[in-house]
Amino acid sequence: MLHFDCDYMEGAHPEVMRRLMETNLEQTPGYGNDRYTGNAKKLILEACGLDGETGKVFLLVGGTQTNATVIDGLLARHEGVLSADTAHINVHEAGAIETTGHKVLTLPSYDGKVKAADIEKYIKDFYTDESHMHMVTPGMVYISHPTELGTLYDLRELEAISKACRKAGIPLYLDGARLGYGLAADGTDVTLKDVARLCDVFYIGGTKIGTLFGEAVVVTRPDLLKNFIPLVKQHGALLAKGRLLGIQFETLFTDGLYMGISRHAVNMAMKLKKAFTDNGYRLFIDSPTNQQFVYLPNEEIDRLRKIASFELWGPRKDKETPVRLVTSWATREEDVNEFISYLVKEH
Repeated sequence: MLHFDCDYMEGAHPEVMRRLMETNLEQTPGYGNDRYTGNAKKLILEACGLDGETGKVFLLVGGTQTNATVIDGLLARHEGVLSADTAHINVHEAGAIETTGHKVLTLPSYDGKVKAADIEKYIKDFYTDESHMHMVTPGMVYISHPTELGTLYDLRELEAISKACRKAGIPLYLDGARLGYGLAADGTDVTLKDVARLCDVFYIGGTKIGTLFGEAVVVTRPDLLKNFIPLVKQHGALLAKGRLLGIQFETLFTDGLYMGISRHAVNMAMKLKKAFTDNGYRLFIDSPTNQQFVYLPNEEIDRLRKIASFELWGPRKDKETPVRLVTSWATREEDVNEFISYLVKEH
């Protein structure tokens, strides 16, 4: 069986596993107070164009915990978070944000993205409403890059959103669970340093890009999360054996490994996309990243699912249904070629 369900089906990159095994019996302080974690943070800050004065890095265990913890830390009790209606925090995190006491305030989605103009309008309309004291205050903006639909913000869009947030005096937070796949995509004009320059907080995903688990939160305005570690612990996101996170991210940010394996996933996804379009299949959305969305007739879904696993994107329709196929840092080209052979042979 071939697998294109998601980008965290495998364990970890072999180099990450090798480093974990090499250091397995070492004794180090807990909670990230070890030399590996310290070096990982230094390497991440350097890659972002930051230093210990202009940024801080925190290593957390998983994506949903990271989103819930960061958003809880950035918002006052009466505030909510603005996001696209298709955003991960609004659809696929089971109300994790709401359990922290904060409402997700949705904006229209354009291929998974939000527009700066809609952010500005929402905030303007809120404060011109005479009853706004009885409403949830928009206290921050959440975006993801790539989005839930695998799409990307261009630099102009990201700059406009950042400007809108700074004008309103609210932080911009970027969910980077798949950030590497976005930075490695063809045609993108957004770099990691751009993300660091334009966002107040963001995270670099490891779980979906080469680690066993873990996300690296980068704070470019350290004053926003002054007492973050106790909050991380309250949310169950602080790992006692913190060096396990440190070693993994230290490995990813050594010798360009993170971007190299991200690029591999994008190459495999582009190969899949070309095969679909060359054989007359219709894209659900044109994604330049490792998530590919295509309409398949239901009979094709049933046939292809005998040899490969992938997700329906929403409820099954009467005749055809959009599906999602995901590649990862570990996707083998021979598996992609085999899937394509079934696609070409029968369509």
